[in-house]
Amino acid sequence: MLVSQILRSKSDDAVVTSAPTMLISDAARMLSEKRIGTLVISKDGKTPIGILSERDIVRELGRQGAGCLTMTVDKLMTTKLVTCSRDDRADAILQQMTHGRFRHMPVLDDGVLVGLISLGDVVKARLSELSMEKDALEGMIMGH
Repeated sequence: MLVSQILRSKSDDAVVTSAPTMLISDAARMLSEKRIGTLVISKDGKTPIGILSERDIVRELGRQGAGCLTMTVDKLMTTKLVTCSRDDRADAILQQMTHGRFRHMPVLDDGVLVGLISLGDVVKARLSELSMEKDALEGMIMGH
């Protein structure tokens, strides 16, 4: 299965982005309101320069307390982005996410943000693929 197929299967393919100057408190509010785990940080909404997750915020809260809420997201975001393209295979993405211990990956097309896939999206797609393979094998065994 390809990343493009995963993106097509998602009910909402919009990617929520934030400016690097947004306050951490506002980012946390946005994550909560939209019920998402990650913001892609971008100056123009198209070119990602970083990513900020709930985990990043919680980790910093644990380190320095509520004072971090007045920081801007560019101080806390991950800047070494791991991205993929629509043509990448889901199993390779699953391996990258597992090995890198992260749960969200921006999807780029010629450097432009076109989607975001989560570990859950990839696992769901893989389970669906395995189910189809199982059904096909059962059909072959039963002579259908």
